[in-house]
Amino acid sequence: MKFIRERVLRRELMFGAGAQLGSSLTVEMIGAAGFDWTWIDCEHGAGDHSELISQIQAASLGSAPPVVRIAWNEAPRFKRVLDLGASGIMVPYVNNPAEARLAAQSMRYQPEGIRGVAQSPRACGFGRNFDDYYAKANDNLLTVVQIETQEAVDNAREIAAVPGVDVLFVGPFDLSVNMEIIKNFDHPKFVAALESVSEACKQHGKAAGILTPRLDYLSPWIEMGYTFFVVGSDSGCVANGFGQIYSACKKFK
Repeated sequence: MKFIRERVLRRELMFGAGAQLGSSLTVEMIGAAGFDWTWIDCEHGAGDHSELISQIQAASLGSAPPVVRIAWNEAPRFKRVLDLGASGIMVPYVNNPAEARLAAQSMRYQPEGIRGVAQSPRACGFGRNFDDYYAKANDNLLTVVQIETQEAVDNAREIAAVPGVDVLFVGPFDLSVNMEIIKNFDHPKFVAALESVSEACKQHGKAAGILTPRLDYLSPWIEMGYTFFVVGSDSGCVANGFGQIYSACKKFK
């Protein structure tokens, strides 16, 4: 298994692409393209747990380890995904330190956490590598919590201070909707929120992350201190590609 937590906490620039179609083939394409990590979306994406197995297997073929966004901050969801061999988990809608602590504890074995222990899962080499995996898992696995509300922004410093939380990852669409400035990512309130999250991460030695609605936001957001990015997705690439092809064809109709 490949892990990226150390690189993320060093605040290296890390570019990931999203797998939202439930396809192992597009996951393999993401790895082959050279991305630093793969974002497998099990919150809004089309795939479920059965598709996730093959997606994580495909990710293991390349150099872009899988970070899986689960549907909700519930402990059983974590262990199901981690046991398959995910390198990290992204947790949606984390609003306060208590919810952040639950996420961090759900990622970890005792005494630091509450993750259930089994020797048989894929992550442990089906039992062959359990001792090594168990000894290192709490340090290797990446914990990403999503900042998607004004409440979460207001609590960003306290969330960043939670031990075991590695990345505060802004969900720009949800945050802009919650702030009642939908998709207005240049609004002064939105920019101020991004700055607050970045400063909280710097203060506590964590990484700031965000999904980029457009690539021209990369430069200003990197300058602001963001280092952990989702910069596109399989669904977006396919939809945009088909749209461009049809636009070129329809003039002949």
